[in-house]
Amino acid sequence: MRKYIIKRILISILVLLGVSIILYTVARSVPGDYVTNITAGNQNITPEMEAQMREQYGLDKGLVEGYVDWLVDALHGDFGTSFVYQRPVAQVIKEYMAPTLALSGIALTLEVILAIPFGIWAARKQYSMTDYTIVAIALMGISLPSFFFASILRIVFSIKLGWLPISGMLTARMNYQGFDLFLDYARHFVLPIVVFVITGVGSMLRYVRTNMLEVLSADYVRTARAKGLPEHKVIYKHAFRNTLIPIVTLIGGMIPALFSGAVITEGIFSLEGLGNVALKAVYNGDIPYLMGFNMFIAVLTLLGTLVADVLYAVVDPRVRY
Repeated sequence: MRKYIIKRILISILVLLGVSIILYTVARSVPGDYVTNITAGNQNITPEMEAQMREQYGLDKGLVEGYVDWLVDALHGDFGTSFVYQRPVAQVIKEYMAPTLALSGIALTLEVILAIPFGIWAARKQYSMTDYTIVAIALMGISLPSFFFASILRIVFSIKLGWLPISGMLTARMNYQGFDLFLDYARHFVLPIVVFVITGVGSMLRYVRTNMLEVLSADYVRTARAKGLPEHKVIYKHAFRNTLIPIVTLIGGMIPALFSGAVITEGIFSLEGLGNVALKAVYNGDIPYLMGFNMFIAVLTLLGTLVADVLYAVVDPRVRY
C-alpha cells in the first residue's frame, strides 16, 4: 500500500505540472487582459503608462517566461498577488473558502443521503412505476442547466412568494447575532443548496441503481435468498457492500466538481465564495487568482481520486495494491 501511495503521489506531481502548463496557456491566451480592462476608454492613460502597468503586473513577459516565473514562485508557496484584490492569492482563497466549503459539503451530504436509498429502491422495484418515476426525476435533474433552474427558483420562492432571499449571504441592515445570524445564513443558502442537490443527485442515483441491479442478479445474492435470509439483510449486508466500491469512486470525483460548479451558482446568488471570486477573476483577467483557484481544484481532484482508491481496500478486503 505504501509503495502504491508514493507512486500515485509522484504521478500526481507530473499531472499537476501538465495541468499548470495548460491552465497558464489558456489564461494568457484569453483576449483582453487585466490592464486592457482597466484602461479601456480612459483617455488619460498613455501608451507609456499602459506599458508600465503591464510590466508591474508581469504581463509584458512572453508565455514561456511568464510561466517559468509563476512556477518558480509557486514551488516556494507564492501563487502571486491577485490583480483585483491586491492581496496574495493564497490569502484570498483562504478568506473566501468557508462559504464554498459549507455549500459544497452540505450539498454533497444531501446528495449521498438521497441518491443511495432512492437508487436502491429503484433497483428493487425495477420496471415498476416507482422505478420509472425515480429515474425520470433523476434525468430531469441532470438535464436542468443550473443557471436556468436557479432563475426559476428565484422567481418562484423569492419574487413571487417572498419566502427566501433572492441573493447575498446576509440580510442587509440587519444586525443579527448568535442563532438568529445562523438562521439568516441558512435562509440565504437554501436555494443554492437546492440547485446543487437537484442538478447533481441524478448522476449518483442512476449510478447506484445500475450497480445495484448488477449485484442483485449475482449468484451469491440468489444463494442468500435461497437460504431464507431476510430481504433487508440480503440488500444491505450482502448486495450493498459490493455496490459501495464504484460509489466511493464517484464521490471522490464529485468533491472537486462541486467546487468548480460553485462558479455559476455562487455568481447567480451573489455568494461571496471561491466560485463567485473566480467568476469575477475571469471577467477582469485576474491570472494569478485563476491559476491559484484552478490548481486548487486540480489538487482536490487528485486527492479525491487517491482517497477513493485507498478506500477500496476498506470497502472490499479482497482489493490489494
